[in-house]
Amino acid sequence: MLPGLTGLYLHYNELAGAIPRQLGDLPMLAELYLGVNNLSGTIPVELGRLPALQVLQLGYNQLSGSIPTQLGQLKKLTVLALQSNQLTGAIPASLGDLPELARLDLSSNRLFGSIPSKLAAIPKLATLDLRNNTLSGSVPSGLKKLNEGFHFDNNSELCGAHFDSLKPCANGDEDDNEEGSKMARKPESTNVKPLQAPQTMNVNRDCDNGGCSRSSSSSTTLSSGAILAGTIIIIGGAAACGISVISWRRRQKQKVGGGGTVESLEGRASSSNASSSLINVEYSSGWDTSSEGSQQGLRLSPEWSPSVRYNMEEVECATQYFAGANLLGRSGFAATYRGAMRDGAAVAVKSIGKSSCKAEEADFLRGLRAITSLRHDNLVALRGFCRSRARGECFLVYEFMANGSLSRYLDVKDGDVVLDWATRVSIIKGIAKGIEYLHSSKANKAALVHQNICADKILMDHLFVPHLSGAGEHKLLADDVVFSTLKDSAAMGYLAPEYTTTGRFTDRSDVYAFGVVVFQVLTGRKAVSSELRLLGGGGGAEYSGKLDDLVDPRLGGRFSRPEAAKLAGIALLCTSESPAQRPAMAAVLQQLGATQ
Repeated sequence: MLPGLTGLYLHYNELAGAIPRQLGDLPMLAELYLGVNNLSGTIPVELGRLPALQVLQLGYNQLSGSIPTQLGQLKKLTVLALQSNQLTGAIPASLGDLPELARLDLSSNRLFGSIPSKLAAIPKLATLDLRNNTLSGSVPSGLKKLNEGFHFDNNSELCGAHFDSLKPCANGDEDDNEEGSKMARKPESTNVKPLQAPQTMNVNRDCDNGGCSRSSSSSTTLSSGAILAGTIIIIGGAAACGISVISWRRRQKQKVGGGGTVESLEGRASSSNASSSLINVEYSSGWDTSSEGSQQGLRLSPEWSPSVRYNMEEVECATQYFAGANLLGRSGFAATYRGAMRDGAAVAVKSIGKSSCKAEEADFLRGLRAITSLRHDNLVALRGFCRSRARGECFLVYEFMANGSLSRYLDVKDGDVVLDWATRVSIIKGIAKGIEYLHSSKANKAALVHQNICADKILMDHLFVPHLSGAGEHKLLADDVVFSTLKDSAAMGYLAPEYTTTGRFTDRSDVYAFGVVVFQVLTGRKAVSSELRLLGGGGGAEYSGKLDDLVDPRLGGRFSRPEAAKLAGIALLCTSESPAQRPAMAAVLQQLGATQ
């Protein structure tokens, strides 16, 4: 083993088998990243013997069994990320003994029982994610202090008078779950279950504009813990050496003519807390890479949270220095990479060159403010941003969507995943909710037209909840870049007909594109011919054509005919030639029976 090893970064690989117990014999190990692999088996209790461990990232694997109580011995641990596994049992109350813990993610597992009240007493806890489990009992009132950092959706048996979205507890909302065991028995059934991906799906497949992929084929993975242990020894040493060399070389590249050094954002704003992934930065005006940053520049407005500002070193580390293996996709103006932040969150990092951005800094920052104000369950959330004068690039850090874009589920071939009817209806409703949110004026945001709604922009998380991507990005880009992005949309029929004469986008042009997407979801095809709309007899609200000729034949007739007729009618209305005949998205939501 490597007794001096401080960091081991093996996330985003095809590693399989069990996690070696020998990892517990690395006394100096501070960061362990094994997320987004095919690892199985239980979490070794030996990991509780790592006195220096600060970050433990095991998310997006196939780990089973219970969470070891021994993890409560990791007194320096700041991040524990175990999301999207198959873990069962109760949440150990011993996790409440971690004084430095700032982020705990146990979402999308099979955990049951109550939430230990000791978790509310963790002094530095800022984020607790328990979504998509089968937890029950009263929620400790002390967790109210986390505000938006506490996530508990899709645990239908939770209760608590201190939380608006929870039902009151029958026992008066007493915090009676001190040890997390009084209700720690698996319920026989629950009324609400999260939408699950089809069993035939590869959890990780080719990535599309922010969605990730990995093959689940056993022929392409390492199959034993022994092989993994050997890989760790080899790669761990190389990584420690390689990172040092790369870091040194990158600093050398920042040298400029005359012996001066560029005082770039990443150079003048480093984090004093080794466990923190976020820092505060200021942006000087202009993109001049030879600038010393001394000129007076625009600063971000005070209402912006520091949590959206990343430094360059964080972005480089998350993407493994923009490794080609992490490239998700490339367009004419941007490249998108998958990555993992220090807090264990999986992300998609979009790199935009300075020549593609608004020329005026004030315009660029206004666009950035517009994007950061968007918060909705059906939009891909912007986690943060970084702007490097040394590289001449802006980086937008979005949340990661595990199941890729809607496009990959259209025109599927034999052996590919076929979305069932319930999932298709859920996707349509989710997209409608996201667009209606964009079009509405809220207290902290103005109404916004997306301008480029298409199947490639609709991404699915691991539960196939749809998220609309790219909202507001046109406000960051130069006009000619925005125009060039519309060519593909026009070729696929998403562009409303009035744009060719007016050259303007309105909320009704978004509605038109939504209607095309509905047709695509119904038919399972990317190319939706104009004949499909003619079958409705003039764009009425009722579809008069043959449903069997419209709905994807791969469903084998397993769909709701009344529901399909209603969706087809909505699509016909939304794709009316005249903008005035198209409904507003709020009206579409009413017809769908969906609420925000």
